[in-house]
Amino acid sequence: MKTIRVKAPATVANVAAGFDILGFALEQPGDVLEMSLRTDHKIVIKNEAMDVFPNMPLEPEKNTAGVAVMSFLENIGEQIGVTIIIKEKIRPGSGMGSSAASAAAAVFGLNYLLGNPLSTIDLVRFAMEGERVACGTAHADNVGPSLLGNVVLVRSYTPLDIIEIPAPKLSVSVIHPQIEVRTEDARNILRKEIQLKDAIVQWGNTAGLIAGLMKNDVNLIGRSLNDVIIEPIRSLLIPGFQDAKKAALDSGALGCSISGSGPSMFALSTDNVKAQKIVNSMERVFTDLGIDVLTYVSQINTHGPTLEEIQS
Repeated sequence: MKTIRVKAPATVANVAAGFDILGFALEQPGDVLEMSLRTDHKIVIKNEAMDVFPNMPLEPEKNTAGVAVMSFLENIGEQIGVTIIIKEKIRPGSGMGSSAASAAAAVFGLNYLLGNPLSTIDLVRFAMEGERVACGTAHADNVGPSLLGNVVLVRSYTPLDIIEIPAPKLSVSVIHPQIEVRTEDARNILRKEIQLKDAIVQWGNTAGLIAGLMKNDVNLIGRSLNDVIIEPIRSLLIPGFQDAKKAALDSGALGCSISGSGPSMFALSTDNVKAQKIVNSMERVFTDLGIDVLTYVSQINTHGPTLEEIQS
């Protein structure tokens, strides 16, 4: 049986004004899995990324990749097993779609091993089940772009309606302060009701961001990267957030906000030189607070997962 290696990209979800409905993929980092089919109908998960995630659950029903694979196999009625070896892992709790990348890579790889019976967009609903086990909610704003690349709009969850938006040539600065923000906690602190005046502002920014992306209008994108509902609450969980955001904007960022549920932050700019300057300025803020960081400068990923056969 062939063995394949699959890499699914990290993602930035929400993109400021698009809570749970917008996300885009990054060129780096990503999750790397090796996968092969089995004849004993078992799903076996092995962790070779102990340095990043030593406590990863290996029971399929508790693992995001395992749950996604179980959902996939149940749907298509295949009685087959699979071995999944986690080779590289986005740090859990980073706000860059760690759980989504594993689930996305697993269903993408399994689909290939089975002869691609489903389209990539059909795989999203199975990867979403991995998100459910990770944070209690089967949202698609991470798994969608991790599988499809580019920018993804989740127009509806019932029924699931996903729209791919070609990404403009923008650079992304991402900084990951080494503090813990659990996705479940970041969801639980959100208000259950919002004022109409805030909703109107948010709707305008969401629509403006979509229009800016479609028109490749960087000024409109920058004006629309404004979140008046989620960011004011979640930013309280990130020490130095306001100073880091100001540093990014002062360094030429089009906009800056929280990546997913945090603590990572992202900023968009027009080129990699500016993006590096932006991430350096943000890093200084956290360094002054005594907080270690990981930083990334990336383009928006336009292709989703990559796959190679490593053994026949």
